[in-house]
This record gives sequence, structure tokens and C-alpha cells, in this order.
Amino acid sequence: MAKSSKIPAPTIERLALYSRPLEALQKNGTPLILSEKLAELCGVSPAQVRKDLAYFGEFGIRGVGYDVKALLQEIKHILTADREWSLCIVGMGNLGRALVENENFQKRDYKFVAVFDSDPKKIGNTLPCGLTIEPATKIRDLIQELDIEIGIISTPPFEAQRVANLLIDSGIKAILNFAPTRIRIPKNFAVENVDFTVKFENLVYHLGKLS
Repeated sequence: MAKSSKIPAPTIERLALYSRPLEALQKNGTPLILSEKLAELCGVSPAQVRKDLAYFGEFGIRGVGYDVKALLQEIKHILTADREWSLCIVGMGNLGRALVENENFQKRDYKFVAVFDSDPKKIGNTLPCGLTIEPATKIRDLIQELDIEIGIISTPPFEAQRVANLLIDSGIKAILNFAPTRIRIPKNFAVENVDFTVKFENLVYHLGKLS
């Protein structure tokens, strides 16, 4: 249980980061890990690891470290990643197809149950995962029928807001937006915008400093 309801957003992001090496360690049968080693694997400081985890309780033993399995379970519980989530995606271009076929989603219980597009040439095609591309006109009905909770947008930018509005009106609780534009959302609604060009500009800024 968090000691404060105001957990910094970077802390939540780092919890997800910590879970990746913990998953590998658990798979390899490693029982314990020190904060120093976890910090090294995640590219942060040991003090940062301890501070982040301290928001949610006491997990380690000084001089012994963290129980890998128990810590991973706690982090997944904190992130609500210990249950299956139903996803849909709108926009089945190259990015949309790559996301649907990405095994990492399924490994972490994020399950695509519907995919949509407005292109008549794509509608009706069956993907390797077994899903059939549905017309955008069926978004509302399928979201409600399949109890879909998270929507992903991978459309061109000029379509993103219209799609976001439709997803929200259909009952979606959160959106992951890959369209290179910010979408407007109601208060108390969860959205993450992923703009690859912003990441590149951050990268080349640091690259320029090294030149």
C-alpha cells in the first residue's frame, strides 16, 4: 500500500523498468537481488531504487536484498499488471500490425481482442494472430461486447482526435496514442502519448553534445 496518494509519475515508470530484469532473474531461478545490482541493471542509482520502493512499503532486508519473486509480484500488483487487460487498436498500417504481433504484449497479459481500420482494402483481412480487421463503424459495438478497456491509436495524426473521441464515447478507460499529435481527453481519463520523433530529437540533442 502506498504511503502517499501522490506518487511521482517517474516513479511509476521506473517500477515498470525494475520489473524487466526481475522477470529475467526469476526465470533464471535467482532468489535474491541487492538494490545495488537492481540499480545497475536498470541504469539508476541504488538510492533511487530504495526511494521508489519506499513509497509502497518495506520490501528488502538490509544486507540481504530483495526476494526476487516477491518483489516482482508486489510491483505487478502496484501497477495493476497482475491481471489480463483487453485491448483494441485502431489503424492497421505497418505500426499497427507490428504492435498486434508483438509477443511482449501477450507475455504481460495485454491481450488484443479487436483491430479496426477504415480502409476497405484492409477490412476483412485476417492477421497471423487470428484477428480479423474490422471496420471502424463497429468500434462502439465491439468495445462494449468484448468489454475492451484500453484502446491504442496508430492512425495518421488528422484522424487521431476523432478516433479518440469515439473510443472514449464507447467506454474505453485508457488510450495509448502512437499518432504524432496530442489528443484532447476528459479529466480523470488515462492517456499516454508516444511520439517517436520526440524521442529522436532528445537523442540527437544528446548526440550533438557529444560531438
